Amino acid sequence: MRCPYCATLEDKVVDSRLVREGRAIRRRRQCEACDKRYTTYEALEEFTPVVVKKDGRREAYSREKMLFSITHSLQKRPVSRGDVNAAVDGIEARLFEGGAPEIPSHEIGEAVMDFLKRVDPIAYIRFASVYRSFNDLHEFLDEIQEFIGKDL
Repeated sequence: MRCPYCATLEDKVVDSRLVREGRAIRRRRQCEACDKRYTTYEALEEFTPVVVKKDGRREAYSREKMLFSITHSLQKRPVSRGDVNAAVDGIEARLFEGGAPEIPSHEIGEAVMDFLKRVDPIAYIRFASVYRSFNDLHEFLDEIQEFIGKDL
């Protein structure tokens, strides 16, 4: 592993722990050249399904893309990174359990919206405003009304 600070290849592992319900290993490493520490993660490379977009395009599933969109929606909101990682783990487990080679993007989007709806209403509305591509203020207000169950 190349040190992110000095680019040396020599390091030693100072701690290893199982993470993501035992599906990955977190390793704390210390560079032999500069003595700085950094963290790496090792995980079994699993089959990655293809995501089918609304317009029919296909692209490889990206955990990082889902993490970014959730984290972006939760910006300055009181939800921990651990809760987000646990949610993504759960969403992936549900999406991948059938072993389908393709997953429609709307299934991912709806799963993310379900998580955000449970943990933070502001983040939910932020995500929904991008995901649903509202065309005008009335569509946005309709989504908020549906969420809170009242007339505005």
